[in-house]
Amino acid sequence: MLDDMVHDNCGIFGIFGNRRAAELTYLGLYALQHRGQESAGIVTSNNGAFNLHKGMGQVSEVFSAPENIAKLVGRVAVGHTRYSTTGASSLLNIQPFMITNRRANLAVAHNGNLTNSLELKQELDSQGSIFQTTSDTEIILHLMATSAKRNRLDRICDALKQISGAYSLLFLTEDSIIAARDPQGFRPLALGKLRGAYLVASETCAFDIIGAKYVRDIEPGEVVEISKTGITSHRLTRRCQHAFCIFEYIYFSRPDSRIFGENVDKVRRRLGRQLAYEHPVEADVVIGIPDSANTATLGFAEQSGIKFEIGLIRNHYVGRTFIDPQQHVRDLDVRLKFNPVKGVLKDKRVVVVDDSIVRGTTSKKLVKMIREAGAKEIHFRVSSPPIISPCFFGIDMPTRKELIASNMSVKKIEKYLGVDSLRYLSLEGMLSMPSLPKATFCHGCFSGKYPIPVPRINGKNKLGKP
Repeated sequence: MLDDMVHDNCGIFGIFGNRRAAELTYLGLYALQHRGQESAGIVTSNNGAFNLHKGMGQVSEVFSAPENIAKLVGRVAVGHTRYSTTGASSLLNIQPFMITNRRANLAVAHNGNLTNSLELKQELDSQGSIFQTTSDTEIILHLMATSAKRNRLDRICDALKQISGAYSLLFLTEDSIIAARDPQGFRPLALGKLRGAYLVASETCAFDIIGAKYVRDIEPGEVVEISKTGITSHRLTRRCQHAFCIFEYIYFSRPDSRIFGENVDKVRRRLGRQLAYEHPVEADVVIGIPDSANTATLGFAEQSGIKFEIGLIRNHYVGRTFIDPQQHVRDLDVRLKFNPVKGVLKDKRVVVVDDSIVRGTTSKKLVKMIREAGAKEIHFRVSSPPIISPCFFGIDMPTRKELIASNMSVKKIEKYLGVDSLRYLSLEGMLSMPSLPKATFCHGCFSGKYPIPVPRINGKNKLGKP
């Protein structure tokens, strides 16, 4: 695994009203695998009786045995695929979480990150709550359990009003699914329909794989309950300014998904065009770092008129290796995943397009590979601004001191990478590419300006500021 990547957060999927609920959830999670490769799980409700299977690994590994799906009986299901952003990588933290409270079963799956989890956990600890995981998702369950509200939906809303940060949530009850999205709408969450069944998923690509139709987004601050009586919608809070995660468009979401009301591939292509407009260069070919930068690279090629070529081949079957790169060959981690196409690169002036640079170590190794393949010039273009600050809203991102752009100027990064030129897309250019009317985005990782307060530890936030 390359440690220079911004890791995806989590993917959630739920379905109500189909006898093949577990199978369809499995397929939905398969489509959302890019959002988390650490663990996966599915829970179903069969007339109030819950069935659960989860484990470490990718979806195909966790559900490799036919009986793993066969035992998940029921017409209602919720699934989760995880990359940890809060909480250790362990069996205890695998979602969905399932509990029994007030003589009723309940399960929850979460995509996001709570920014006031530390304060809430300390308060609940002092009241006698016993935590079994290190995940911030469990805090929501404890807040529900201690709520004085009588109605189940009211207890969920009561808990949500006490938390802050990013959350797209799916609750499975004995006879319904409840979907909730934070008031700022950091993470995407969509509603779909498959004949008489309703579905909820992190991205619409999870609907496509099973032939379901996209209906609409779950709105920021909305709580939607799906049951035999149909769909009911509730407002959690008054409407506030949105803070859609711009990184969903740049990197996380699949290009074939529709999120925040717009197709991802169209936004990425516009990012590439804007990048070429802002930073033109004379070159023979333009290549992208596969796969997330492919669409932006096409946009760059269209705007610049430079020929698009496939200059790097990605090995999609790379898992963890037992070989220590120090024992065998330097840069083995990158060489396992990428290989240059020498016939494309030799004696060429090459533009390399990537979606982001995090620590810079992987980019440096890729540049070296391209240079060794015979490239005459290498011009690096990035379809986002420099990442200067960590994320607190559901992205596993390095600390500020580990981010290369937080510690080096563009000129110094250019020299470190060993490229002939390095240019980033401007913040203004990036934010102008989504065409959503009146939509506002969270760009804290690029600007250091966050839409809501960030976590504080010992009087300081994680940026080290009081």
